[in-house]
Amino acid sequence: MEKVIAALWAPEGENREAYGARILASLPQALHAGGAQHIRLNVRDEKVATAEQLTQRWQAPQQAAVAQFWMPSSNRRFRGAVDAALASHSARFAAWLVCESTIIASEASPASASPASARPGRNAGWAQASFISFRPDITREAAIGHWHSHHTRVAIETQANFEYIQNLIVKPLTDDAPAYDAFVEECFAIEAMTDPSAFFDAAGDAEKLAANQTAMMDSCAGFIDFARIDIIPTSQFDFHHPS
Repeated sequence: MEKVIAALWAPEGENREAYGARILASLPQALHAGGAQHIRLNVRDEKVATAEQLTQRWQAPQQAAVAQFWMPSSNRRFRGAVDAALASHSARFAAWLVCESTIIASEASPASASPASARPGRNAGWAQASFISFRPDITREAAIGHWHSHHTRVAIETQANFEYIQNLIVKPLTDDAPAYDAFVEECFAIEAMTDPSAFFDAAGDAEKLAANQTAMMDSCAGFIDFARIDIIPTSQFDFHHPS
């Protein structure tokens, strides 16, 4: 099995709330019919509007949603129906083959769930979806080494993230895919959208907050090219068995 990450851009003139509702209603079934499994959609809806100040932008316009799923093979020969589903649900899409590493597996349950429904409940909290590029002045091997050997520990120790998944990009699957090196998803409590102390696991402790923020930024600077990243707040939905 191979994991695919796809960024989706909304049609011009369609707001994020309407676009998110539209793809949640029909994209999972279309992807499943095309051979995708374990489908996750991340959408930028009103539930995460208060976290907009956390957005970091490279692409303009910026992606409005992310589709994550698994396939027996991501080879173009076998992706026809999946690519068609993504194309019919976006103005543009870009896809990458990734290698997933689950650092912290979420134990949070969806806020509401209906096993018979094609649209399960929104998962707890909110998800920070990060498309990142490595610094151009160091080798890819050095960037991965810092990310895996140093930054992973820092991200766990300085943040109140209850899910943390690293996806190293293996290769682009579409011709116009932005040149990212990784996609990271981290889940936080709703309060962390507006309260830095809730984000950085430092409630009521200004000294710890400052120390955790500094440690995180110093570690990120060790391997990330801040001029080529897109970080977006999203609502997270899982579709394991779309009807």
